[in-house]
Amino acid sequence: MGELVPGYRIVEQIGVGAHSTIHRAVRATTGKSFAIKRVVNEGADDAKFISQVEAEYQVSHAIEHPNLRHSISIHRVKRLLQIQEIRVVMEYVEGETLQDRRPANLDAFLYIFHKIAAGLQALHESGWVHADVKPNNILTGKEGLVKIIDFGQACPMGFRKERIQGTPDYIAPEQVQRAPLDQRTDVFNLGATMYWVLTEVPYPTAIRQPARPGGIDLVSEETLRTPREINELIPGPLSQLVMDCCQGNPKNRPESMKQVSSRLEVVQAHWNRRRKEALASKSGSAAAKDPAGGGPRPDSSDAPSSADPPRNATEEKDDADHPPEEPR
Repeated sequence: MGELVPGYRIVEQIGVGAHSTIHRAVRATTGKSFAIKRVVNEGADDAKFISQVEAEYQVSHAIEHPNLRHSISIHRVKRLLQIQEIRVVMEYVEGETLQDRRPANLDAFLYIFHKIAAGLQALHESGWVHADVKPNNILTGKEGLVKIIDFGQACPMGFRKERIQGTPDYIAPEQVQRAPLDQRTDVFNLGATMYWVLTEVPYPTAIRQPARPGGIDLVSEETLRTPREINELIPGPLSQLVMDCCQGNPKNRPESMKQVSSRLEVVQAHWNRRRKEALASKSGSAAAKDPAGGGPRPDSSDAPSSADPPRNATEEKDDADHPPEEPR
């Protein structure tokens, strides 16, 4: 393909969506890898995807944070005064989504979600709501890398969307109701994400995947099970945090990502104490068990003292009834 953007040599295609592709490119002057997202306007229905990628660039270019994917530049290709293509040069992130690889143990889980909360806090302090936090929009990689990606549904604080946007298994009630969105919307999305990562069971949100092409089904009331009820090894404080984040009324959720981070620190302290007690015990039956590690551990000392998040891959997955997610 050569060049999509002057000065960047295309190396390979690393992601494909319904309306976009992402290529890895090398900058000629430095040899450094970047990702180039390409969105092509092929018809009237594609105009919204052009607008979406422009909005995504606005957010991800304005904020620089180690846990948010940064956009470098945007390039518009026009014909007859109309935009036909948009190409966005972005930070190249070599990683694997939480959807594809869950954390190996509770230390890794807590490490990753601390980083996610920090990135979202920076986004909120800049006046933006992500509005689509979910496992497929979180990348982890080598050397503790954690990145939040895909800002295509981001909006200003207090914004009311004209249509329902979000991913059914993680969407907040106010998104379904088309009420104003704020940082607590991301708190809900994050809580639903933690729920799935801990249990592999989707949180029963106010909306479900389509029962028929092009349609959505609102969910009736159903009995909620806490993460600890699904897996008794999950620490009580963590299970309670997840359920508090997923409260239907935003006023009943943690007010900010700083509060979420503080409570994750409480969970870490609780878990460290459990491991210390297990190490002090002479009985093998008292050894700590790791809820995120797939069952009993032969000895609590096997649990790492710091997290080692999962490693690399790049791919794209789409939701059938929502704008395509960002190719990796």
